[in-house]
Amino acid sequence: MKLPLSRHRSLMAGTGSALLALAMLAGCSSKSAQSAGPAAPAQAVPVVVATVQQKNVPLQLRAIGRVEVFSTVSLKSQVGGEILSVHFKPGQDVKKGDLLFKIDSRSFEASLRQAEGNLARDMAQLENAQIQLRRYSQLAEQGVVAQQLVDQATANADALDAAVRADRATIDNAKLQIEYCTIRAPMDGRTGTLLVYPGTLVKANDVPILVVINQISPTYVEFAVPEQNLAAVKRHMASGTLPVEAEIPDDARPARGKLSFVDNTVDRTTGTIRLRATFGNEDARLWPGQFVNVTLTLAEQANAIVAPSEAVLTGQAGQFVFVVKSDSTAEMRPVTVSRTTDGLAVIEKGLQPGETVVIDGQVSLVPNAKVSVKKK
Repeated sequence: MKLPLSRHRSLMAGTGSALLALAMLAGCSSKSAQSAGPAAPAQAVPVVVATVQQKNVPLQLRAIGRVEVFSTVSLKSQVGGEILSVHFKPGQDVKKGDLLFKIDSRSFEASLRQAEGNLARDMAQLENAQIQLRRYSQLAEQGVVAQQLVDQATANADALDAAVRADRATIDNAKLQIEYCTIRAPMDGRTGTLLVYPGTLVKANDVPILVVINQISPTYVEFAVPEQNLAAVKRHMASGTLPVEAEIPDDARPARGKLSFVDNTVDRTTGTIRLRATFGNEDARLWPGQFVNVTLTLAEQANAIVAPSEAVLTGQAGQFVFVVKSDSTAEMRPVTVSRTTDGLAVIEKGLQPGETVVIDGQVSLVPNAKVSVKKK
């Protein structure tokens, strides 16, 4: 179909105007690009770095522990009587054999004197009975007296001999009761709250308890570790003594002891095994009932490759680090971390000693990004 001549000319004129406009825009863009010059380089990302090291790293287990007394004694009176005096102050350290309490012993001393008098009487009677026995025995051999008198004399002498032995036992018991009236410390330790005072009447082996003494030097620290660590603990314990450290709150110096006990069963409710460490505690820094941070050292891993734990990040594909290469660009590298200890990540695979890793500023990094090292 042919268009009218006037309409054909109008269409050709519009197309030419559009092409002219496009040419003018292209020319302007080209002039703008030429005036802008070459593209500016990407800005370097400031980061803090650290060097990957190789050194010996201890293999450790950490747990929360509680200090327990090495031994404890609740003192009761073994005799009844009145407390005459107390020879210590509550909370005082005492040594084995130190005098603690004095109980009125006058009634037991009177019983002792009575038993001694009975012994003297029975011994005199026994001596006379033995003389008569010898006399009757001689007369019986001569046929002067009947054998019945000899038998009676023998029985009398035996009865008095038994009475003498009973008197001596009574004397020993009276002396023991007097000894019980003086109560001494059965071991070294620290006394607790005083529960009786002078003038208090006490009964034998009855309440109230006089005082509780706790032995805190040495002392125990009990803690629990997951049952999956039991095999390692037993294996390394068989090779020698395992050192244990207890970190005390607000104390920079940890207390040092050794593992001394592994429980014979796993707690089914928690899936843990109970362990106990013994500490000398000569300076009494560990206190009964106190909670401490426990570190059990099983062994030492030699020549381990370590990096600061803050260098290790976790992504969708696993753990990785940013390694700074020689051209000051960041390489994103996957790593395998076996464990962390004291702020260091032990690297099984992915890093070599001497390499530089980013420990701060990773949030702004992408692979192959330029970096500038700043001081921490």
